[in-house]
Amino acid sequence: MDITRIGSQPSAKGPEDWFSGVVRIDPLFAANDARRAAAASVTFEPGARTAWHTHPLGQTLLVTAGCGWVQREGGPIEEIRPGDVVWFEPDEKHWHGATPTTSMTHIAMQENLNGNVVDWLEKVSDEQYRK
Repeated sequence: MDITRIGSQPSAKGPEDWFSGVVRIDPLFAANDARRAAAASVTFEPGARTAWHTHPLGQTLLVTAGCGWVQREGGPIEEIRPGDVVWFEPDEKHWHGATPTTSMTHIAMQENLNGNVVDWLEKVSDEQYRK
């Protein structure tokens, strides 16, 4: 058994290459030899969002606070709220983040495949975000 205490891992600013706007990442657990999954609590300030990206084994989001948006390539922007669970298929191109006026926090969970949990792509343009 392993217990990771709240506050024992430092928060990090979302890297500018992967996010637009102000994003805070609080790691929850990392993949290791016995566990393929990794998870983090991610907080997006209003207007903040990820870049387009994919996950080799898919991704699950559990919304814990606020109001946000998610979109898969070719699909509509969908609103998400606390308690909603979003599943993105393996290699499904998508983005997620806050609405323009409301922050949003979710727990992002994804599995490691050969040392990789995510492939980052181009940023979501302001035009794409406002659709």
